[in-house]
Amino acid sequence: MHPKVTRAAVLREFRAPLDVVDVPLPAELPPGSAVVRITKTTLCGTDAHLWQGVLPFVALPIVLGHEMAGEVVALGPGAERDAEGRPVSVGSRVVWSESVCGLCHACTVLREPVLCTDRGYGFSQRADVSPYVVGGLSEYAYLPPGAHRIVLADDMPDHWAASAGCAVKTVLRAYANAGGVEPGSTVAVQGAGPLGLIATAVARACGAGQVITLGGPGNRLALARGFGADSTIDVTDVTDPDERVAQVEELTGARGADLVLDFAGAPTANREGVLMCGKRGTHVVVGLAGPDAARVPMDVVISREIRVVGSLNGDVGDLSRALRFLSAFADRFDWDAMFSAPVGLSGAEQAIRDMASMAAVKAVVDPGLD
Repeated sequence: MHPKVTRAAVLREFRAPLDVVDVPLPAELPPGSAVVRITKTTLCGTDAHLWQGVLPFVALPIVLGHEMAGEVVALGPGAERDAEGRPVSVGSRVVWSESVCGLCHACTVLREPVLCTDRGYGFSQRADVSPYVVGGLSEYAYLPPGAHRIVLADDMPDHWAASAGCAVKTVLRAYANAGGVEPGSTVAVQGAGPLGLIATAVARACGAGQVITLGGPGNRLALARGFGADSTIDVTDVTDPDERVAQVEELTGARGADLVLDFAGAPTANREGVLMCGKRGTHVVVGLAGPDAARVPMDVVISREIRVVGSLNGDVGDLSRALRFLSAFADRFDWDAMFSAPVGLSGAEQAIRDMASMAAVKAVVDPGLD
């Protein structure tokens, strides 16, 4: 037996208060599926954008939250193993990746499930259509077949694991797509949100010789320095994009950066990123620059032989690596410095507002607190 309804914070109208109500759960569990009790949900900038209506193609109502960890309360047939072959049972603590079909060209030929044509992004699941709740702002959530899960180690905190489900795995995939960090190289990180902070730590952990983080406000840049940034540039003070490029040029002795990663998604970020690259540099694009994106100087891409690489948000393999990274460097970086104190579902709306205003770096929701 499993719960047939769950309390959830439902978004019915953009920028409107969340409606905490009972929402159905599937009555029957198909093979490979599960139901979990959400223990922690960490909020992402995308949650704030969805609440604000920045992605107007999203059909409401929905339950937000796509970074979560939970405890298994029911399993469908054939769901007794995780993605790494370990047993899963009622009571197991798990984290999971977006569902994939396992049948399309990306899943089978490319073997890149992150590019699955039928990937189960949470914002595509309406709260009034079965299976209703796959988001984390709920007491219980449904894990569809193909949502590959990983059993958590006993010493892995739920909020760390939840953040691995998007933020951390996205960063690690970006570095993998870039070809890694060459020891002693210069890495510039655009953005000082959770992704930018994690990216700063990864660059330092991987042996970069110089790490430059651009972003704001000041409290986030202070965290970036704690995570290994040698230099920071506050974009709220240095508002001219060309001046930011000039400062990176000065910091690198006019050579430019070997690797520039965009986790900011600002309209000028990609133009700046290319201009910050040195000869044979690499610019990785993760952020969405939007419809008003500045023109990327392709003459610079050609003349410096710059690689421009797109990178999506990661799959279960990246999730596994994200968990290992957080654990391996727990003594070196103060991960908890990113997270706010947890709130219940009744505080979820304010937590989203805090993410939108950048009052919070990484808000945390614990549905069990209500």
